[in-house]
Amino acid sequence: MRIRPTPTHLKGEGKKFWRDTLKHYLLPDPEQRKILEAACGALDEMQEAREKISAQSYYTDRWGQPREHPAHKVLKDNASLFARLCREIGLTISEQEGSRMPRKY
Repeated sequence: MRIRPTPTHLKGEGKKFWRDTLKHYLLPDPEQRKILEAACGALDEMQEAREKISAQSYYTDRWGQPREHPAHKVLKDNASLFARLCREIGLTISEQEGSRMPRKY
């Protein structure tokens, strides 16, 4: 079975997750693939936020107080979104839990 082409806007971790998921799991419905695409987009956003945080995790505001970089919120929000979207299509990320999706043979 041929793996569907990776959406062009995905990069990095999102692209890899798309390929790995479709290589190992059956997602016959177009709606499931749209949800997978959104999950991959969330992974890309997380990767971008991590890069920004690694460059500058905290900054000093105009009153001289240390503040967390706004990318921390982006990272947290997208991690939550990624988990919810994976659950929505029945993917489990942990190998220990097992998968709810049928694997390809």
